[in-house]
Amino acid sequence: MDIGTGLTESHRKNVAAELSHLLADSYTLYLKSHNYHWNVTGPMFQALHLMFEEHYTELALAVDEIAERIRALGHPAPATYSQFARLSSVTEEEELPDAMGMVGNLVEAHETVIATARTSLAAAEAGNDAASADLATRRIDVHEKTAWMLRSLLA
Repeated sequence: MDIGTGLTESHRKNVAAELSHLLADSYTLYLKSHNYHWNVTGPMFQALHLMFEEHYTELALAVDEIAERIRALGHPAPATYSQFARLSSVTEEEELPDAMGMVGNLVEAHETVIATARTSLAAAEAGNDAASADLATRRIDVHEKTAWMLRSLLA
């Protein structure tokens, strides 16, 4: 498809591929955060239950924005569990951890998404794709702040 945005097909394909990884990581983190929201227990239940809800709500909006950017680049967005499992670097646990284990796992997951977003940012910058670079930069900011706040609970 010919798209007249000033970005080459090669660049659009490369950035869409990197953003697909970011989408998969973000969706997997969404599921993890929602899982923990439903299943957290213990003395910090109320605070963590509400915090995890804030996280997955923010991520629900983010995955839509990432997918729409992939579409704007002229490529299909991954949208199945099998695609997300193949593309994601965020790990899933078989066993449900305790509350502080959940917090630690979420720190690790947010740091994973930060790394993926940085790769997306580099790809976007390489082709002078300001819109994709802006998206990746905003995702880095959100995940760095969230990881810091979660890390503070572990201190």
